[in-house]
Amino acid sequence: MHFLIGDLQGCSDAFERLLAEIGFTPSRHRLHVLGDLVNRGPDNLGVLKRLRSFGDAATCLLGNHDLHLLAVAAGVRPPHRSDTLGDVLDSAERARWLEWLRQCKLADQAHGWLLVHAGVLPQWDAAQTLTLAAEVEAMLRDERQLAAFLARMYGNEPARWSDTLQGIERWRLIVNVLTRIRFCTDDGLLDLVIKDGADAAPAGFRPWFEIETRRTAGTPVAFGHWSTLGLIERPNLLSLDTGCVWGGTLTAARIDGGAVELLQVPCAQAQRPGPTAG
Repeated sequence: MHFLIGDLQGCSDAFERLLAEIGFTPSRHRLHVLGDLVNRGPDNLGVLKRLRSFGDAATCLLGNHDLHLLAVAAGVRPPHRSDTLGDVLDSAERARWLEWLRQCKLADQAHGWLLVHAGVLPQWDAAQTLTLAAEVEAMLRDERQLAAFLARMYGNEPARWSDTLQGIERWRLIVNVLTRIRFCTDDGLLDLVIKDGADAAPAGFRPWFEIETRRTAGTPVAFGHWSTLGLIERPNLLSLDTGCVWGGTLTAARIDGGAVELLQVPCAQAQRPGPTAG
C-alpha cells in the first residue's frame, strides 16, 4: 500500500497517531511524505528518527522549511523567531541528520502520481519537473558547492521560467516553484508574496493547479505546502497540507486502492497562524 502524507513540521505525536490509524508496517506499506518534515512543531528529531527508521519504506521530499534548516545549519541564513530547529541543530548527530535530509528529493513519482511540495509551472510536464528537480538535488548533495548554493538560493527573481536560464538563477527558480509556488499566471509568471487561500489571487493570477492548459493537467499531482488552502481531493489532484502545526489535522491519502482513501488525525496547535504560515 502507498500512502502520501502532508506537512509534518515536527509534529511527531500526530505522526505517530496517523501511523497507528494507517496500521503502518514497513514490510507492507510505503510512505511518501510531501515535504516540510521539520520546523514550527515541537519534536523535529522525533519525526526524523521515525522516518529514517523505516529505511526504503519511506521517501521524503524537501520543503521550504527543510531547505531553511539546511541554510541555517550552513550559517548562510539566520533563524526565524518562530523556528523550532534547535533539537536538530544541537543534536550530537547533527551532521548525520543534515546529510540524510540532503539525500531527499524535490520531486518524485509514486503509483502514477507526481509528488511535489508546492506545485509546478504550467510549462512543465511531469518528466521535465523530475529532471529539473534532479539538477538541484545534485547541488544539495555536493559538499563543495552546498554552502555557496544555499547562500544564493533565496530571492523572488527570476519570476518567469525560460529554458535559457543558467546557473543560480535557473536553480533558484526551480527551488521556488517546487517549494514555494502558490499563484502564477497562465504563462508562468510567479507571485511568491501572497500566502492566503485560493481566493486571494492577485489580478491576472490563479492558483497554479487551476490553469487548465498546464502540461501536468492530465497527470495526477499531489502537493502540500499551502495550509491556508487546505484539503483538496480531485481525481487528478490532492492538496494534503491540512495545517497540522496550526491545530488542524494531519492527512494521509492511500493512492493504490482504486479511489483515493483519506485518513486524518486531529493535531494540537503548535504555532499561532501568521504571515509565515505555510
